Amino acid sequence: MWRALAAAAAAAVAVLVVVAARPAAATDPYAFFDWDVGYVTAAPLGVKQQAKLASIILLGVIGINGKFPGPTVNISTNWNVVVNVLNDLDEPLLITWNGIQHRKNCWQDGVLGTNCPIPSGWNWTYEFQVKDQIGSFFYFPSTGLQRAAGGYGGVVVNNRDVIAVPFGRPDGDITIFVGDWYNKNHTDLRKMLDSGKDLGMPDGVLINGKGPYRYNDSLVPAGIEYETINVDPGKTYRIRVHNVGTSTSLNFRIQGHNMVLVETEGSYTTQQNYTNLDVHVGQSYSFLVTTDQNASSDYYVVASARMVNDTVWRRVAGVAVLRYSNSRGRASGPLPDPPQDQFDKSFSMNQARSVRWNLSAGAARPNPQGSFRYSSINVTQAYLLRGTAPVTINGRRRAALNGLSFTPPETPLRLADAYGVRGVYSLDFPERPLRGAPRMGRSIINGTYRGFMELIFQNNDTRMQSYHMDGYAFFVVGMDYGEWTEDSRGTYNKGDGVARSTVQVYPGAWAAVLVSLDNVGVWNVRSENLDSWYLGQEVYVRVVNPEDTGNKTEMAIPDNALFCGQLHKQQTPHHKMGTSAAAASVVASRVAAAAMLLLAGAVMLSP
Repeated sequence: MWRALAAAAAAAVAVLVVVAARPAAATDPYAFFDWDVGYVTAAPLGVKQQAKLASIILLGVIGINGKFPGPTVNISTNWNVVVNVLNDLDEPLLITWNGIQHRKNCWQDGVLGTNCPIPSGWNWTYEFQVKDQIGSFFYFPSTGLQRAAGGYGGVVVNNRDVIAVPFGRPDGDITIFVGDWYNKNHTDLRKMLDSGKDLGMPDGVLINGKGPYRYNDSLVPAGIEYETINVDPGKTYRIRVHNVGTSTSLNFRIQGHNMVLVETEGSYTTQQNYTNLDVHVGQSYSFLVTTDQNASSDYYVVASARMVNDTVWRRVAGVAVLRYSNSRGRASGPLPDPPQDQFDKSFSMNQARSVRWNLSAGAARPNPQGSFRYSSINVTQAYLLRGTAPVTINGRRRAALNGLSFTPPETPLRLADAYGVRGVYSLDFPERPLRGAPRMGRSIINGTYRGFMELIFQNNDTRMQSYHMDGYAFFVVGMDYGEWTEDSRGTYNKGDGVARSTVQVYPGAWAAVLVSLDNVGVWNVRSENLDSWYLGQEVYVRVVNPEDTGNKTEMAIPDNALFCGQLHKQQTPHHKMGTSAAAASVVASRVAAAAMLLLAGAVMLSP
């Protein structure tokens, strides 16, 4: 009953949105979505992810409209997207759109530097245009480790019909989410990090929100639901793979089948065959896979942990099944082999270097991708961003870039700018790592509008990291082991470095990217590893056009903007609290009351 009421209320809000004034071109189509984000009961690895207190279940897996993973947003270049989000969780929520650039519109980015979170029981409507973009992306909840509990889904941006695609039309389009998974819920994981602990080894790997196929009776318990990917023989499918996990790099492979890489995060790539590919946290790839094998049995689809001790991490593998429509038997036997040496980082880095930009293909526009010659542009700003293992700062375990551990302010950075609130941040982020002990800070990068920025990510941690930049696609021009130096620029790829939004950085190595700062706003640069991000390994780049006085290069603050921090003001809830959020609130009140009674009893019993 409560879901029907919530859906009806959300639909009413959507009708109001239809008749509202539109900032985008009226000729571009609109796609409307109503999402109820709440807890669902699920046990992907056979153990329900929840917290219990006095036998009352408080939390579960985060789903959208009762489903985990959430729905796929399937749209085309330049479409306008309107997503009405009802927060039916018991805590604030933001949705961010990994790889979507939000041209002129960082107000829709869904991170704490630009948006106040949606309070529990409220709804908020995102509205943005996928301007001049194509490709494979995903969305997820961006605050408080919530992605570790789910809440993610795919974004497919198709080419317009007038733009040629550099391969034949596939017979089908399949989205696959892979990611490590903890049986502990996200609030328990937060408590671990807050208390100075490491999250440790995950309990497994999910594929499309489901646990592994029982390929080994001693490693996989009975009764776990697994993903089955149904295909027809003799067809070619486009398979989009996203690593939506917490912190584990995964090697993806399909038994007996070659995978032709064609696109990553909005860029068409040179087409080459892989039998397996490392997909790091936050990254997205799409492959063409032809079902040209015999149908004597099903085939394994595997995502297994990389750069780890294979003996200890053996059970941390996701296994799904590729099933031909004329299959004659179940998959059996050992899994297809991963790369021979789990610690052979050179193999993985060479594989990463092999991902190149397709210079002759058009993407969102008819002109070839290679017509933008990034190597001919002079760099105007350069930042060496060094990440290290977490350290203790002011008595708490924190992660940092260049010796600064970022703490999101109560007043989002972009809102502070819009309303002239001073003291929220400083524009003095260091171009090179600071000397001395790391410290807390809210220093951000002052980017030059229409400048060309070089970012070098130096990973001095002992584990893999991925770094992401909102609002842009950057060119991956180099990576190598050791410390980056000025001489490292001589090794840069000056021709076909791929443009993407998330780059992997190997332990004890660096990766360099170039980005054209043509998108006004305040944009997040972060570790995609959720624990590192939560502990402060992020920064923002502020890009302002000083000559724009009429919202030509940046849209005005939306009419439905939420306010918080120093700008907090009384606002009418956009929706009455949903039943699950209300129930959680009631439970919390009862727990607090019980605690007071226990405390009172303890006081009365004390001598």
